[in-house]
Amino acid sequence: MRRGYFITFEGLDGSGKTTQLRRLATALESEGQSVVTLRQPGGTPLGDRIRGILLDSGSESAVGPIAPATEMALMFADRAQAIAEVIRPALAAGSILLCDRYTDSSEAYQGGGRQLGSQRILAMHAAACDNLQPDLTLLLLPPLESALKRARRRNQRHADKLGVDEGRFERESDEFYRRIYDKYEEIAAPEPYRIFRIRDDASIDFIHTRIREVVAARL
Repeated sequence: MRRGYFITFEGLDGSGKTTQLRRLATALESEGQSVVTLRQPGGTPLGDRIRGILLDSGSESAVGPIAPATEMALMFADRAQAIAEVIRPALAAGSILLCDRYTDSSEAYQGGGRQLGSQRILAMHAAACDNLQPDLTLLLLPPLESALKRARRRNQRHADKLGVDEGRFERESDEFYRRIYDKYEEIAAPEPYRIFRIRDDASIDFIHTRIREVVAARL
């Protein structure tokens, strides 16, 4: 059986990547493709427990401050489990795997935002993930200010409606997010074939059309 195809969606919180992943999944399924979706952190029973620690704004009041290196290690523990339970089986079955965040996020958020540096992140990727790389990464990078406003509004809505507060990262400073944004640009520069950047702050439909064109060409 032919190996599947591994696509990741990357970008700041509020960039629209989760919406675009869902729309792409629906479009591919309508064409008869076998599609598996995954979010990180999360997507497995263990990963969902790790997600609660990493994203819940109340985590640090319960367990104390999470050190940057601990945050990095938890991200990769989640990722290693997802590779074993979801990613490798999906690719072995010939499915298209759509993943909301992967190691580029760790390099941007922990390497750039937390200032741990790329070298430590890539060493963890080699150790925990056997250097498994996506075939295609769709990097959504609208202007920083608009992405942050959307992310903070979304998390407040979720907290009010569902009682789930996953805004631990959104409480960070704008300087933290500027480091992440710049790191994403740095990551993408030497890999123009794997990483397709979308900088437009355009409509959902416009960005979806661009993504469909890119994915169709690759598949």
